[in-house]
Amino acid sequence: MRLKNKVAIITGGGTGIGRATALLFAREGASVVITGRRETPLKETVSEIRNLNENAIFVTGDVSKADDAQKMIQKTLETFGGLDILFNNAGVNYKPDTIMATKEDAWDVTVDINLKGTYLVSKYAIPEMSKNGGSIINVSSVVGMKGFPSAIAYTAAKGGVINMTRSMALELAQYKIRVNCICPGIVDTEMYRGFINTSKNPDAMKKQLVQLHPIGRIGKPDDIAYGALFLASDEASWITGAIIPIDGGFTA
Repeated sequence: MRLKNKVAIITGGGTGIGRATALLFAREGASVVITGRRETPLKETVSEIRNLNENAIFVTGDVSKADDAQKMIQKTLETFGGLDILFNNAGVNYKPDTIMATKEDAWDVTVDINLKGTYLVSKYAIPEMSKNGGSIINVSSVVGMKGFPSAIAYTAAKGGVINMTRSMALELAQYKIRVNCICPGIVDTEMYRGFINTSKNPDAMKKQLVQLHPIGRIGKPDDIAYGALFLASDEASWITGAIIPIDGGFTA
């Protein structure tokens, strides 16, 4: 087991990439804390982990709120007594608007959850993780690495996560905390299906998105989860500050 005796927090852990990562981390021996704003999917994921005879709890909360971020860390320490891995996965999808059409409240929600949330949960996790070292894995996006039209708030937030990762890696190396960033391509999640289903021609949109990935398909949540597992494990003990696209060739 690659994460035996480790404790991991996974934000946005009830669905999609977060759920897949929580299940994989649990199978690899970690005690898992999943967080999110919706209780029902969190309960379902924890139940599935416990059916594997592994340890898991959930904490409801909004990563963009300092009190909720602190609660996530406190509940983890009360339950499992430590923290080794933080997977900053919680995020909201972009609203396809131009810079002129993007409303200020839409900007605020997108940046607060995708960028500020990563900062807040990390801020409150670091004091505990600095005791014994650990791994922080931030989730950005391929559109944080390159320009993308009509997604101004989302690309700004995800680009910010990338450079924040680099700064965190430099600052936290002294505490033996590694900080890396995964940039997924388009992955089959609730966000993706919602985007497809609200497009004018879902079949044509799906085909167009698949064609962006030279490997010939969109991603699966497990594709990202296995990347996170590697970065969380001791196998990645000399990797920090890395920005890693897992994208079927999208950025290439």
